[in-house]
Amino acid sequence: MEADYQPKFSPSRALTATHNDHEDPYPSLSDYHDYEPNLEFDDTELQHATVTSDMEEKIEASGLDYLESPVSDGTIEENFEEELVNAPVIATGVDSLSYAFMDDETEEDFSEVAKYGIVEVVGDDTYGRKVIVVSACKLPGNKELDHALLLRYLMYTLDKFVEEDYSLVYFHYGLTSKNKPPLSWLWQAYRAFDRKYKKNLKALYLVHPTNFIRVIWQIFRAAISAKFGRKVMYVNYLHELKQHLHLDQISIPQPVLEHDERLLQKNSRVVQPPSAPQQNAKFHTPLQTQQFGVSLQFIKDNNNGEVIPPVVRQCVEFLSQPDALETEGLFRRSASVQLVKDLQSKYNQGQTVDFHGDVHLAAVLLKTFLRELEEPLMTFDLYDEITQFQSMSKEERPRQVKILILEKLPEDNYQILKYIVQFLSKVMDRSDLNKMTSSNLAVVFGPNLVWAQTGQLSLSAIGPINMFTDFVLTHQDQIFII
Repeated sequence: MEADYQPKFSPSRALTATHNDHEDPYPSLSDYHDYEPNLEFDDTELQHATVTSDMEEKIEASGLDYLESPVSDGTIEENFEEELVNAPVIATGVDSLSYAFMDDETEEDFSEVAKYGIVEVVGDDTYGRKVIVVSACKLPGNKELDHALLLRYLMYTLDKFVEEDYSLVYFHYGLTSKNKPPLSWLWQAYRAFDRKYKKNLKALYLVHPTNFIRVIWQIFRAAISAKFGRKVMYVNYLHELKQHLHLDQISIPQPVLEHDERLLQKNSRVVQPPSAPQQNAKFHTPLQTQQFGVSLQFIKDNNNGEVIPPVVRQCVEFLSQPDALETEGLFRRSASVQLVKDLQSKYNQGQTVDFHGDVHLAAVLLKTFLRELEEPLMTFDLYDEITQFQSMSKEERPRQVKILILEKLPEDNYQILKYIVQFLSKVMDRSDLNKMTSSNLAVVFGPNLVWAQTGQLSLSAIGPINMFTDFVLTHQDQIFII
């Protein structure tokens, strides 16, 4: 059954840090697989399917609203793909779906979907890209969920991040016959997520894949480009994600954790990488030159009382050069994870750092520094007030923001924020070339300046945090008067 089924393994090439350049069109993070990671399998079961350019009409005619066995016990059957003999095969060349959305000035109420926690934003991955997590086990029964609203909610969420590089993690475990979406909805969703959403998606991690994924891919593969296929990574065990994601930032659902434990117990050939006690010791006893993962006070105490951390000053000075400021997509693009780690190590050891002219490397390093602070630059104490920004009237926003920044923000934090924001105003001045307007910069920097003490970034907080950051950027000359 789907909830308990996990493919066994056969040899497959492991993914490296440069996985987007991998020649294998459908790579995997695992060393072993029961089925080939490109999901090519005998499709004779689908050979009688009729090819049509109108997917929705075919689905309606076939009655395949749900991929469900007539003897379902509440979970998806392992071999339920046999039910898809007459499933339609998608013809290529289908235009993107024209989907009806609310007026731009109207904020649709997604509380009925948001309450389930199906979608979460969890900081940055090791490549400096925003990570969005979708958990199938959190999907309620189909009778409880408005799938049209769910689709708009997904697009509403992604709209905040699609202008920069981002990664998507899908926890497949927990999808049952009671909560799996209709096949017609899956096709509608694929068409709705057009090139705007796929262009900057750099990795799609499918965690604990099963035959359901294989069959859906078989049905959709005619409409999926090889370029998009290279972004898909199959992950059989959670520890395989550590190379690419900060698992401590991800709130992995308990059912998924328990399922992963069961899989590891069943397969004795899988060896988890050993933990790194030296890293933990290093965290508790940082070097005096440490820059990343420590407090601002620690950096100040070990840099002759200098308020602006060396890494911040060097990144800003490098990025303030005309060529850097005019780079299109500044702060949107990711950088080589190995180079970022190398420079972090050099900074932490007090060594001289050279960006070698790599603008995006310096940009990612600045964001990484802010994100890895022990406490966000805007402090935990101000989180609740900042997330209420959207509910403030336009008249009271200037006064409240000044109170927050001028009166409640610690002096050192104020000076660093001022330094960074005044630099970002130079970036905004060249937005005609670099495409980084105040709103685009707010999307990038907001979550790196403000987060809750839990480390999680709820979707309900994203809007207010980005609006607050945008306001600070556009009114910086009126706010930073000291």
